[in-house]
Amino acid sequence: MNLALAFALDRYTNCFLFVPPTKCHKLESYALLKFKERFVISKSASYDPFSYPKIASWNGSTDCCSWDGIQCDLHTGHVIAILLHSTQIYGTIDANSSLFHLKYLQTLDLADNDFNHSQIPSRIGELSQLRHLNLSEANFCGEIPQEISHLSKLLTLDLCSTFYISLNVDNILSLKISTLGRIIQNSTNLEILNLDYVTISSSVPRILTNLTSLQRLSLYYCELYGEFPTGVFHLPNLRYLNLGNNRNITGRFPDFNSNAQITILEISFTSFYGTLPSSIGNLKSLNWLSISQCNFSGPIPSSFGNLTQLTLLDIGNNKLKGHFPSFLENLSKLHTLRVGFNEFTTDTISWICKLSRIDDLEIDFINIGGQAPLCFANLTQLSVLSMSHCNLIGQFPSFLMNLTDLDYINLAFNHLQGSILNYFFKLEKLKHFNVAHNLLRGELELDKFLMLRRLVFLELSYNKLSLISGKNPSNVSLSRIQVLGLHSCNLNEFPHIIQNMIGLSHLYMSDNNVTSFPSWMCGRKGNLKSLVHLDLSFNSLSDMVPSCLGSSISSLQNLVLKGNKLIGPIPQTYLIKSALRVIDVSYNNLEGQLPRSLVNCRMLEFIDVSHNQIIDSFPCWLGTLFELKVIALSDNHLYGSIRCPTTCTFPKLQIIDLSHNQFSGNLPSKTIQNWKSMKASTNIQLQYESFENYNKFSGRISWWSDGCSSCTFTNFNKGMTMVCENVDLQLELHNMIVIDLSSNKFCGEIPDVVGDLTGLVWLNLSNNRLCGGIPSSLGNLPHIEALDLSLNSLSGKIPQQLVSLTFLSYFNVCFNQELCGNPLSKKCEHDEGSPLVPHPVSGDDKHSGLFEEFVWKVILIGYGCGFIAGVALGRTFGQEAIECLKRLI
Repeated sequence: MNLALAFALDRYTNCFLFVPPTKCHKLESYALLKFKERFVISKSASYDPFSYPKIASWNGSTDCCSWDGIQCDLHTGHVIAILLHSTQIYGTIDANSSLFHLKYLQTLDLADNDFNHSQIPSRIGELSQLRHLNLSEANFCGEIPQEISHLSKLLTLDLCSTFYISLNVDNILSLKISTLGRIIQNSTNLEILNLDYVTISSSVPRILTNLTSLQRLSLYYCELYGEFPTGVFHLPNLRYLNLGNNRNITGRFPDFNSNAQITILEISFTSFYGTLPSSIGNLKSLNWLSISQCNFSGPIPSSFGNLTQLTLLDIGNNKLKGHFPSFLENLSKLHTLRVGFNEFTTDTISWICKLSRIDDLEIDFINIGGQAPLCFANLTQLSVLSMSHCNLIGQFPSFLMNLTDLDYINLAFNHLQGSILNYFFKLEKLKHFNVAHNLLRGELELDKFLMLRRLVFLELSYNKLSLISGKNPSNVSLSRIQVLGLHSCNLNEFPHIIQNMIGLSHLYMSDNNVTSFPSWMCGRKGNLKSLVHLDLSFNSLSDMVPSCLGSSISSLQNLVLKGNKLIGPIPQTYLIKSALRVIDVSYNNLEGQLPRSLVNCRMLEFIDVSHNQIIDSFPCWLGTLFELKVIALSDNHLYGSIRCPTTCTFPKLQIIDLSHNQFSGNLPSKTIQNWKSMKASTNIQLQYESFENYNKFSGRISWWSDGCSSCTFTNFNKGMTMVCENVDLQLELHNMIVIDLSSNKFCGEIPDVVGDLTGLVWLNLSNNRLCGGIPSSLGNLPHIEALDLSLNSLSGKIPQQLVSLTFLSYFNVCFNQELCGNPLSKKCEHDEGSPLVPHPVSGDDKHSGLFEEFVWKVILIGYGCGFIAGVALGRTFGQEAIECLKRLI
């Protein structure tokens, strides 16, 4: 380089270094301060524990380019970035926000704040220079405006909605498929697109394959359906793809290219199907593969051995077959392996010993048999061991004594015998211990578990243990146990140590021999202040329900006391701030009236007081509870007509069972009209899905349940009765719409408005005094599966509109008066109509997946009663309910 050139460069550099900084424009500074004024600071507005209020330091006397979270262009001074991620902002935002005066913005990050259910303003489309927009987990709601598609320069778009743990809250952000299409069409340079928990309710647009710059696509839990476009897997820059928890989206894996760069592939809880292609071995960069809860079948290709970068492999809950692949030992970086609930067979899993890095092992439902391999003793770094449903036999495993880093043990649903050995209580890091449903025996001092200072989850249910309560040692207050499962543990009383477990949130003690509530439960020394779920069902409790369960334990959400001998009234006092969601006191000897103070339980979703001695009129006042979904009052002494004021609307009611009481008068047409949640919003067949209940502790999700859930209907001599066994009330009764008013004294005609409840699945009006004809409006119930009108005084022709009810599997009009028409042998005058049989399922319906098979069987017809039962084998009920129904018939 010559001296002249060097001198020129030196002058240029010096000039650049000493250019005076450009100050923030006053109008933009003013706009930011006005933006700040609209909000308050609230620590609860951000989830991030390291969040802090950036805007609190903004001051009009300083240059806004120096403010925390603000970046300006070095040359023009215009604000080009607002970075307020996790800033504890609380308040609303609307079209008048001064934010939209900042026309030069290139980056806007408002994630992890709380905008109080306000809608994303349509004026967002005016910020035409935006490259990066992040509004994730900011508590926006409503429809995402189509104007967002005007942001043609976007490189990253993150609108991930807020996820609520409660299963009763729908996704609060929605996106029209037309708007998504415009975003894809206009923002052709998109690199990141995240729409997790945004309700799209559509198929995935194929034009996604045009986004050749796309690196990250996340569409988790968006209610997508239809075939996923295969071309997305071949996008040249794609590294991250998440389609998880879209139950109705289907697809197959393509032949993967050898130059594919995918590192994370998450499609669990979808309907992807087919065999795993051998070309999956081309994904050499893959470090996360989760395809659990899908419909994959066939063997695992040997090319899996090429995926040497894998750290997580979850292929559980599929239909994978064959010998369990020992070549997985090549995956030396693997630390999480979940392969359970498939159809593998293997004689040994000793190769697992070579996976030296593994810290999370779940091999549930692998047909291993016998003892676990001794090599587990060598896995001294193992922190998670889950071997439930593995057909393990023999004594409580001694190899655990060497696994001192274990913090999670799940050996449930096996055949382990003997006693829990003393060495176990030296596993100081243990947080989760589950040995439910084994054959463990002997006396066990519950106090011993206090030695495990980090223990959070303890499940000992359904063994042959005899628990010794202990003497309530002084160190019990230091216990961290939150979940305690003691179902069927031969208990005769409450264990003493429970009263001082200050962190206990879930207590399961059903199927024991407990005869009374402990005196300390409502006393000053009772410390059940954190209790969320209390299950004492099927014991021998014979005293009154303690009033403190409604008035003192403000955290209590689920109260399950069914199947005891409880007497006296239901507690009459409930706090205004009560958290109760579930009350089940069925199958007892409770008397008196329903407590009016239940109206204070604004979160109540489920109430079951059936099979008691309650004497009262219909509780119209329950109709003011906005979250109430299930009312079960059967087999009591309730009386009178049902005439509710218009203010009692039962806005979310899905199941009501008033059977076997003394209600009278006409069926309440006006009240039935208010049951708007029983009206299906679409013509798509309703589906019943079993949402797994989970408890989350220490950053891990622990799948746990104490039984299977199933519902059947049973034909007794007085009509059809719905029987639901082992229903976990924490699971949402998703689109299970039922009305049972049978075995009362209702009279008059069946009102036409019943036909407006188009979401109905079960309707039972049997054993009443109903007269007149069967309304043709019942033909408007496209999802009805069980219809019982027997034991009434109905007459006239059976409406031929019922022919269209292709899901009807139980139809009973026995013991009525002068009914005629198909399918009865008695024909109506001038009736030459076609027989009442369901329409056949078209090939299109089969292809759509709404039916896997359809069979109509006439089980019984004749004897003048017109009883028809059939089975519609589809996906309307869960498989368990279908199997129970088939066995019943």
